[in-house]
Amino acid sequence: MAINPTGPSAPTPPPSGLPAGRVYPLAAAALLIGLGIGYFGIGARKAPPPAAPRASSPPGKPTLPGGHPKPTIEQMQAMADAKVAPLLEKLKTDPKNTALLNQIAGTYLATHQFKEAADYFRKSLEWNPNDNSVRTALASDLYYSGDTDNALDELDKVLKKDPNDIDALFNLGMIRFKGKNDAAGAIAAWQQLLKTHPDLDRKLTVEQLIAKAKEKSPARN
Repeated sequence: MAINPTGPSAPTPPPSGLPAGRVYPLAAAALLIGLGIGYFGIGARKAPPPAAPRASSPPGKPTLPGGHPKPTIEQMQAMADAKVAPLLEKLKTDPKNTALLNQIAGTYLATHQFKEAADYFRKSLEWNPNDNSVRTALASDLYYSGDTDNALDELDKVLKKDPNDIDALFNLGMIRFKGKNDAAGAIAAWQQLLKTHPDLDRKLTVEQLIAKAKEKSPARN
């Protein structure tokens, strides 16, 4: 499942050139951003201990583990543009290459350039509309771009093709809960997830989310 740009993820085989396994690892590169919307991005392993402060670091300036300054949005955008430049050149002679399109989208996703990532995931879907992993990643991008309704629409398209899709069900619950304040809808999605995947390796995490949602929806208890 997928929504924590800084959280770790458990990789699975990448579909159609998607840079990291399925959508939740991708979401690990983008989707949660502090919301806890990620499946493998939540509690997959303990975060490393904070680095010891460096005397040379300006006080109050955000840093990454190891004391390195956290890049600004502008710096991340510049890094993404530099990384995708050679890919865009290849794309000029092979515009239907979904692996390239997904790689470009994944680069933008990892640097929190969500609108740009969504554009390239859409282009990928033009050539391979049945790729549920890419469509779920697109939904994540749309959500973080502030387009919650279209994010939910994309997840609905995935679930019409595969009602038991793990990523789509998990993210449907998270977006309904966080984006629409729809605790009942979130609970329904997560309960369907557990019903259809009783051996889910993050079952406890999903159960905890259901319990949290029930606190906001007493009628479901």
